[in-house]
Amino acid sequence: MRVLGIDPGLTRCGVGVVEGVPGRPCTLVAYHVVRTDTSDELPHRLLRLETELNALVGEYAPESVAVERVFAQHNVRTVMGTAQASAVAVLSGARRGISVETYTPSEVKAAITGSGVADKAQMITMVQRLLRLDAPPKPADAADALALAICHIWRGGTKARVAAAAAKIEAAVQKARIQQRRGSR
Repeated sequence: MRVLGIDPGLTRCGVGVVEGVPGRPCTLVAYHVVRTDTSDELPHRLLRLETELNALVGEYAPESVAVERVFAQHNVRTVMGTAQASAVAVLSGARRGISVETYTPSEVKAAITGSGVADKAQMITMVQRLLRLDAPPKPADAADALALAICHIWRGGTKARVAAAAAKIEAAVQKARIQQRRGSR
């Protein structure tokens, strides 16, 4: 499975592409940071972000996109910019019909380090180890995006299998109901 992870941000948006399967080591494909100029007007910044993310989704052709879910912060201006960048990130996958999942920072930390309260340094170290990299991915936005992709492969893959199994059971139940109705006529 190839996953494109996105750590949304209006000034710096981390993007990481990873391949793997649940329970196995993942492989780094690429990582990038999309930057926008803080002196540009908001519509231009969002447009740049959309253009760059769409190009990366097109280039790497992921099967899924994993985006960090926006959480409450004390700085309303920061959370608004992050929320807007997050919406652009979600749309970049959805427009292509790619499944998009969101994860809280705690979910990603727990998946990568085993602790939902791991600090930035622990996360970067674990991403480096898990992807068997010679050096840590920089900047931190890129490492966060790679962590999101790994989290989705390990957790999202399981979610997808459970959902597929549930859908298969539901289809069998529906088929049995239809056959039962036909037999009772």
